[in-house]
Amino acid sequence: MKQNKYDTDEFFSAYKQMARSIHGLEAAGEWPVLKSLIPDLRNKSVLDLGCGFGWHCRYASEHHASSVIGVDISQKMLHQAQMQTSDPKIMYIHSAIEDINFTDSQFDLIFSSLAFHYIDSFQAFCNKIYQYTKRGRNFIFSVEHPMFTARSEQDWYVDEHGERLHWPVDHYQAEGIRETHFLAKGVIKISQDPL
Repeated sequence: MKQNKYDTDEFFSAYKQMARSIHGLEAAGEWPVLKSLIPDLRNKSVLDLGCGFGWHCRYASEHHASSVIGVDISQKMLHQAQMQTSDPKIMYIHSAIEDINFTDSQFDLIFSSLAFHYIDSFQAFCNKIYQYTKRGRNFIFSVEHPMFTARSEQDWYVDEHGERLHWPVDHYQAEGIRETHFLAKGVIKISQDPL
């Protein structure tokens, strides 16, 4: 989709207030599982797609990766990432993740967290990942669970007192574009077709 809501003031201001933005990886709900999947990074080349504030890039560098490249479409996110480190092993690239262009078999690990629900074709993108990953190495990613994109509201049903009743999953199995309200109105996400 090459959508960049992150650089709008409303969205970025709300994103900066999220626990993961303030407290980093330990405040990200998916981090314990992702962390358990990450191999030894010593002397490895790492690519982080949709790197945001650069938390995963800094983690890779702190765990002795030889080089780390973070890619993000948002200049505001990259600015925040660059403000938090001057590590010479980390390079940030301003680009839509769909537009990446690297050398064949360049990376030992390609990583992405919660970015792929913004791309049009998961299959085409995986072909690129396969091309850029060294054989026998790792591709680790997380995506939003479809229950979050099933409805545009992305929120709980509550009673008249504001108490949570249930999370609605209308249209859960329907594939295609979703216009949601996630920190701002008009955020486009995609429910992907299976590989």
